[in-house]
Amino acid sequence: MNEAPLAGLTILDLSRVLSGPYCTMLAADMGARVIKIEHPERGDDTRAWGPPFLAGESAYYLSINRNKESVAIDFKTPLGRKALDELIARADVLVENFRPGTLDRLGLGYNDLQVRYPRLIYASISGFGLSGPRREEAGYDAVAQAEGGLMSITGAPDGPAVRLGVAIADIAAGMFAFQGILLALISRAQRDRGQHVDVSLLDSVAALLTYQAARYFATGIAPARSGNRHMTIAPYDTFEMRDGVLVLAIGTDAQWRTFCTTLARADLAADSRFATNAQRVDRFDELRPLVSDTLAPYRLNQAVELLRDAGVPCGAVRSIAEALDDPQIIARAMIEEIDHPAIGPLKLLGLPVKLSATPGGVHRPPPRLGEHTRAVLSGDLGWSAEDVARVMTRA
Repeated sequence: MNEAPLAGLTILDLSRVLSGPYCTMLAADMGARVIKIEHPERGDDTRAWGPPFLAGESAYYLSINRNKESVAIDFKTPLGRKALDELIARADVLVENFRPGTLDRLGLGYNDLQVRYPRLIYASISGFGLSGPRREEAGYDAVAQAEGGLMSITGAPDGPAVRLGVAIADIAAGMFAFQGILLALISRAQRDRGQHVDVSLLDSVAALLTYQAARYFATGIAPARSGNRHMTIAPYDTFEMRDGVLVLAIGTDAQWRTFCTTLARADLAADSRFATNAQRVDRFDELRPLVSDTLAPYRLNQAVELLRDAGVPCGAVRSIAEALDDPQIIARAMIEEIDHPAIGPLKLLGLPVKLSATPGGVHRPPPRLGEHTRAVLSGDLGWSAEDVARVMTRA
């Protein structure tokens, strides 16, 4: 069997909660060895985030920590610091998401470590980045979504600003940090030196604004909330049906004509007011009730089947339960099951990136707190049983 692409890479993960653990999960899924450093008493903050809990393990924690090893040490103690220093010396990458300056005060910042370990790639994820007037502020997903402008364009036009249903600032920052690590690895192969990867939640949210930012740059007018409507494509919106909600994502004039003729509205296809996308966008207030009337005779599944068969992009607004039961999701191995020593069979999301020659995979359940401390300290570092026992009692 071919090895995953990051096999042989060792990542020391000092991060907690979501952004850092999501980054290191992506690396672990692709074969990297990820050693997760946790406080021996409380561990990762998300271990306490619940309910729900499964055999004492938080579902939140379980969702983003598979394929890792957990080493529980307090690196503020002399022996814990000795263990950490020895692990850093063997690592290719260090990932952390402490508030900027925290690790510097402990002698564990990039400037300290790069002198001793010039090939080390050091990835820092923070709320506002390592430079600028707000660098020392703590980072929280909801704050980044709000202050990055994302909440201002999310929600109904006449309703309040809304946070996305997942912590998208944290997740995007984790993705960008993983990208930064991969780029730094490529650079290290060429220059034989590591570097500092600096990713912030605020920058990550700003990067997601894409065409919304472009609208502002072009017009000087900040985009407002528009619900599920797309402001440059029409009809691209949700429509209430008798038995559910339909999403239409009509992106071309040909798709618009096909929509109309498929649902027996040749008259609407021929209506010169809506012939082009620009006209449909400009006249959407007139168009929307006509689309709703066109859909009215049909049940949701009937409309979806007719339109999909005709090549019109559409879908039903589904619950998470319905989405995860989709045969396509299942066929794409987007739900994995692995045996957990305390829980038994544990379902986890699969890998969205499919590599034909060197695929990753889910091969290890999320670790219990400190599950691998003894094995790593004795097996990797060669510590005696006495020293291992001392560090595990926080000596």
